[in-house]
Amino acid sequence: MFRNLNALAQKQFDVLVIGGGIYGAAVTWEAASRGLSVALVEKDDFCGATSANSLKTIHGGLRYLQHADFQRMRESISERTTLMRIAPHLIHPLPVLVPTYGHRLKGREVMALATFANDLISFDRNLPDPEKRLPHGYTISRRECLQRLPGIPENNLTGGAVFYDAQAYNTERLVIDFLHSAVQSGAEVANYVQAVGFRRQANKVIGIEARDHLTGSTFDIQARMIINTAGPWVNSVLGLLGPAQPPAQLALSMNIITRPLFERFAVGLSAPKSYQDADALLNKGNRLLFFSPWRDRSLIGTTADPYHGAPDNFEITETEVQRFLNEINQAYPAANLTLDDVTFVHAGLLPSPGIDHKSGDARIAKHYQLIDHRQAGIDGLLTVVGVKYTTARHVAEKVIDHVSTRQEKPLPKSTSAMTRLHGGQIDRFDDFLQTAVQQQPCGLDASTLRHLVYTYGSNYPTVLQSFDMQTTANLGMTRSLLQAETRHAVRQEMAQTLGDVLFRRTDWGSAGHPGAEVVAFTAEVMAAELGWTPDHTRQEIEAVNTRFAFGRGTYAAALAGSTL
Repeated sequence: MFRNLNALAQKQFDVLVIGGGIYGAAVTWEAASRGLSVALVEKDDFCGATSANSLKTIHGGLRYLQHADFQRMRESISERTTLMRIAPHLIHPLPVLVPTYGHRLKGREVMALATFANDLISFDRNLPDPEKRLPHGYTISRRECLQRLPGIPENNLTGGAVFYDAQAYNTERLVIDFLHSAVQSGAEVANYVQAVGFRRQANKVIGIEARDHLTGSTFDIQARMIINTAGPWVNSVLGLLGPAQPPAQLALSMNIITRPLFERFAVGLSAPKSYQDADALLNKGNRLLFFSPWRDRSLIGTTADPYHGAPDNFEITETEVQRFLNEINQAYPAANLTLDDVTFVHAGLLPSPGIDHKSGDARIAKHYQLIDHRQAGIDGLLTVVGVKYTTARHVAEKVIDHVSTRQEKPLPKSTSAMTRLHGGQIDRFDDFLQTAVQQQPCGLDASTLRHLVYTYGSNYPTVLQSFDMQTTANLGMTRSLLQAETRHAVRQEMAQTLGDVLFRRTDWGSAGHPGAEVVAFTAEVMAAELGWTPDHTRQEIEAVNTRFAFGRGTYAAALAGSTL
């Protein structure tokens, strides 16, 4: 992927996408794969805001059973399978264990029926790759549940239910791979380019005025259809048409990364507060906290609190993190988590239909929105508001179907559900990984190759093209690898800041502080690639370290003290 602003300015596109999160990336890939000329602009970095805040779970929709919403359940199951098929390096099976209490909705009997129904409804969930197999669900005894989950609340515990979902190893790389695939099909994409105005002819939108944040220059981009996928900023984009729009109704969502709590299973424990949102699981009126094992740590979520400010003013405070920790400790007292246990905080703003007036908590939107602004007298503009990673590709397919109808331009049927993404050319994941380990390219060990395959998939040899064997003796193997990944991110993936590399192009920083030396060395490599001054390099390091404000305790300090 290369940043080519001249290409953006010199042609009229069929589709222009504003916003580079998961929905913008999926829409861009869908449009390009079906033969449309398409461009995407993102005002910051790709996947740098709401899409970076995720529990990493690719849901099959078991929670929809409580509403007998079998259509949505089938859609989620199908898209979970699709993501494992098209991104086999990033999406992997995840066993989930939910303790059962009493003999009503939380009881073992109800959950036994639920897992049985889930298996029936998802009869076609498995792929030929054995690593992607999702076994049947089952229930376990009280004793076995306590053995697997020591320290969980025991009062009225009757056992547990096990079912299988999927988990993303790296959601940021999923967005990058959607964009890579789109670019390979002819799309033009650019980060740090903001829509600052619309170009119109009468009541029809025909393009935007764009500003390049890196140079300050402005230019026009022309398009027959503009799709607004700006997440919390959708109303800010619409406000460019005038008059200014109020901020969209939003909920503050947070997921935190801590020391490991449960090893094998993602565990669902009822939160002490009452929520009625999309996280409820066969327990109407209660929110389930998920404790997911992820990169040798625990990823815990998700909060849903009202947010009343502008998206640009969003920030997480220590008070909010502590309140969430208190809630986690009430659900699982044995965790006894403190701020010292937090290595990273993922936070973002999600669409919300309003407040639960009984509890005062925010509700999370359950359904995506596709808004055609012809109804408001504006032609050539669509707005898409998404709600979850799992169905982003499916929503993108519907959006481009709508574009085809609007432009009276028949398009070929979508093939994105069967077409592997960039890095996804893998038939049997375990075999592919084992082959990489056996070949030992560049003399890398098994742990390092696992990291590369899980991050870049079949594209990992391209990353290693920047691996300089002649300097390994001087730099050391880890520094050489970090240098190669950083160079690849800058030269092939539009990384412009230190955070772009550490948080979104690689997995070095998205689970916790990778160590002061890693940060400094990555900045040194980027400075050489991009011509940074010493002052600019220090500013980049300070900006990255600020992101770890809540991972400052003993566990994070041990990581920060690591050496290369």
